Amino acid sequence: MYDNRTISVVIPAYNEEATIGHVVHDFRTNGLYVDEVVVVDNNCRDRTAEVAAAAGARVVSEARPGYGCALRRGLDEARGEILVLTEADGSFRAGDLKKMVVYLEDAGLVVGTRTTRQMVQQGANMVKLLRWGNVVVAKILELLWYFSCEPRLTDVGCTYRCLTRETWQRIRPHLRASGPSFSPEMMAEVLVQRIRLIEVPVNYLPRMGGQSKHSAGWTKILRTARGMLGTILRKRWEGFRRAPDPAPAPAGEATP
Repeated sequence: MYDNRTISVVIPAYNEEATIGHVVHDFRTNGLYVDEVVVVDNNCRDRTAEVAAAAGARVVSEARPGYGCALRRGLDEARGEILVLTEADGSFRAGDLKKMVVYLEDAGLVVGTRTTRQMVQQGANMVKLLRWGNVVVAKILELLWYFSCEPRLTDVGCTYRCLTRETWQRIRPHLRASGPSFSPEMMAEVLVQRIRLIEVPVNYLPRMGGQSKHSAGWTKILRTARGMLGTILRKRWEGFRRAPDPAPAPAGEATP
């Protein structure tokens, strides 16, 4: 719990039996007190669900394949007032959550960035092309919303982030990406809604097991980047065509 608000950590998982237990334990025992860890079993063919439950997670299932589908299910199922997204492979530290949730006092969405070289650990999956590719795409997103929001962004693909439940309720109806494009789609929709977005450097560690589903090899990197760019451009066009949704009324107040 932080500032009297409950915290849910959501972890999408596909065949992460070797790492999920460590990740769940890390978030349950380090940093801020986490009220619940929700692991989304996205058609796992191994013991991911069993290991996650034994480590103390609440496991939910999502039959539709894809990172975006898994996260939408997890965020919908989570009970916390602060929602945290992270990876099942151990590449992020629970200890970094402390500095991220502090910025929720000033923003609706706080995203990590893995492009600060001093915080990318040796052996992490952040080769020069991948790092600079994320920077370039982030700058395109930044430029497209510069005059309306003036964001400062360096990483569209970092999957370690936190947001308020109010933010999720506002952006949820407009998110439809099923794969890794969900990450920039979430950022772009926040900007469409004129919700403040802040980026914070986080530690990025080597995977504890397996390979990335989206950035293992140049072909996957380029395919992912193309999908992300297409999603960002689509969201910018949508932003021109519709006004931000009204903010939800505070608890106990009637909507006019």
